[in-house]
Amino acid sequence: MSQITKDINKITGTIIGVSGKLILYALILLLLTEGIVRGYAFGHTIFYQTPMEPAPGSNKVLTVTAEDSGADIAAALKDLGLIDNELAARFQMKFYEYEAVPGTYTLNTSMTSKEILRLLSEGPEAEKEEENTESSR
Repeated sequence: MSQITKDINKITGTIIGVSGKLILYALILLLLTEGIVRGYAFGHTIFYQTPMEPAPGSNKVLTVTAEDSGADIAAALKDLGLIDNELAARFQMKFYEYEAVPGTYTLNTSMTSKEILRLLSEGPEAEKEEENTESSR
């Protein structure tokens, strides 16, 4: 091999090595950015709840049994259109230490997930008291 060929191979190897590192750094930056954006959105969903619909919304009936786990309840809430993120609701149940009381609940799509979980932890009796308070106004 001539000296020119060796020099060309050396330069080509350097260019490929630098290009590979740049691609790797760009990929890491992209993954970090995506992780930060998704992490922020998830935290926003947990701590700043928004209702699925503006008031007056629509009523949905949810029945909770003693065998239902937090995951089951979160899935049912999502299926009814009361929440948009099942994982965030499960995290809220753990974070705010909500335990669902078995019973039948009439929930509204204009309620935030925190309001729904609070009502589920207080029991169906609290729901009836709230309805009586609203109807007496």
